Amino acid sequence: MENKLVTKDTVIGEIVNEHPEAAEILLGIGMHCLGCPAAQAETLEEACAVHGVDADIVAKAINARIAETK
Repeated sequence: MENKLVTKDTVIGEIVNEHPEAAEILLGIGMHCLGCPAAQAETLEEACAVHGVDADIVAKAINARIAETK
């Protein structure tokens, strides 16, 4: 995933494993169970739906954070 952008279809486990800097954003919107088995297999869109946030906005924020750390 190194050269791919995070989208609403990206699995949470993949995001956190490849880009640990994204965890701060996810935790900030209430996703406190990033390491649990369910979260590891959920897409960003599925997790955002549970937390009542827009997955596209979160994906943009994550991609911006990734770009800042490169």
